[in-house]
Amino acid sequence: MLCCLLLLFGAEDVVPLARAHAHNDYLHPRPLFDALSHGFCSVEADIILGEGNTLLVGHTRQELKPDRTLEKLYLEPLRQSSRAHGGTVYPQKKQPPFYLLIDIKTDAATTYPALHQVLTNYADILTEVRDGQVYPRAVTVVLSGSRPSLKTLAAQSPRYAGYDGRLSDLNSDVPAHLMPMISDNWALKLGWGGTKPMSAPERAKLKQIVQQAHSHHRLVRFWATPELESVWKVLQEENVDVINTDKLNELKHFLRSNGKE
Repeated sequence: MLCCLLLLFGAEDVVPLARAHAHNDYLHPRPLFDALSHGFCSVEADIILGEGNTLLVGHTRQELKPDRTLEKLYLEPLRQSSRAHGGTVYPQKKQPPFYLLIDIKTDAATTYPALHQVLTNYADILTEVRDGQVYPRAVTVVLSGSRPSLKTLAAQSPRYAGYDGRLSDLNSDVPAHLMPMISDNWALKLGWGGTKPMSAPERAKLKQIVQQAHSHHRLVRFWATPELESVWKVLQEENVDVINTDKLNELKHFLRSNGKE
């Protein structure tokens, strides 16, 4: 199985890209593997709670298939890759952290307990927080969508997932291991479309967002960003940590050609 895994995404030749995030990764022909073959260090999977507490990957119930589970598409391949590379997703000795963003589409009160149980089965590869102490491992899970409350997550020990905050959380004093990321809707919060130069007030607002998040040691991510190099360039220049895309190849070439992977 390991040989097949390595061949699937050509791990030995991949350059890990710290900023690259595969939005709705499961829609690609080869979920996870297409992102890995391009060096992405963050992937996103939507999950829906199915019968028997099965966690199925998909945006709506209509597109679900019984064999497309979170474990089969993501957790098990990531475990195999981590074991093959001595505890990291990619084979390089020095590489960025790898994030699995799980967007919960069903009620958190019923879905998160099932998810926590599944994540517990992969404790060997998942960043763990136990009694306030962080134990970094190959994959860090961040919860988005229908998230459990911060209170629920903070009370857990051990815990294998963090909370995806919003811009309203920029000044939150919760620890970074509980809220490792701030994400929000670019179209609604900034709105710049990338076809004209970004205005000074818009850039100043973006800069302030990034500075506030970084002062609390959190990553910054936007969804609904235009798929344009002009937008990626501004995100890169202003040190936005995670760049959302559906266009894996285009973003890979942009990041590598700009020398800021």
